[in-house]
Amino acid sequence: MITYNTDGVKMPKIKRKETSAWIKAVVKSYGKMVGEVGYMFVDDEKILEINREYLQHDYYTDVITFDYDEDDVVNGDIVISLDTVRTNAELFNKAYEDELYRVIIHGILHLCGLNDKGPGEREIMEKAENKALEMRNGAF
Repeated sequence: MITYNTDGVKMPKIKRKETSAWIKAVVKSYGKMVGEVGYMFVDDEKILEINREYLQHDYYTDVITFDYDEDDVVNGDIVISLDTVRTNAELFNKAYEDELYRVIIHGILHLCGLNDKGPGEREIMEKAENKALEMRNGAF
């Protein structure tokens, strides 16, 4: 089950059923299945608070993923700052909706085992994001 909630922000205009089906298709492409995944959309101040409290990082970010996977079942909480998504969309000259979907799937890709901090990992993550976004645009 995939849930979508907010804390201090308005729910973004995403089609939940279609988005959930897309997420499940991406997860399946990694040989896994979706268990319990919860999205929480927040503002910059809330994500900074979460980043400090749980990760001891003192900076803003667009997404934080908490991984509770069990074997081939994807479980986790994904916190997304809509403020940072909007800022990044402007910074990279992307449509807000496109950047939002990129961040939505970025968290899922972490739950599927991809990382983006080590050497070469960022490029692998970006390639996986682009492939997933193509799946969405092609209605998988």
